[in-house]
Amino acid sequence: MTDGRKATLVHISGRVQGVSFRVWTRKQAQRLGLTGWVRNENDGSVTALIAGPAGAVATMLKQFWDGPLGAAVSRVDTEPAPAGELPSEFIIRH
Repeated sequence: MTDGRKATLVHISGRVQGVSFRVWTRKQAQRLGLTGWVRNENDGSVTALIAGPAGAVATMLKQFWDGPLGAAVSRVDTEPAPAGELPSEFIIRH
């Protein structure tokens, strides 16, 4: 992405399903002005694509370690994501 914006694919592991992690992620992302999506994975983890200003992305990556009440995050793995065809808002994928 250009102009100080970036997109990052994030894989969060631990106790992250059944604790409203996706809803929490959407709220935090919207508060930070990020776009993208979040979804549960079959292995019990959560994957998110977050995009926006580099500083906001960095803040969200730190917040993933805390998560919502009841979550116990054990890993947050990231990789750069292509900027093509990002949602114009932040959505929960099912």
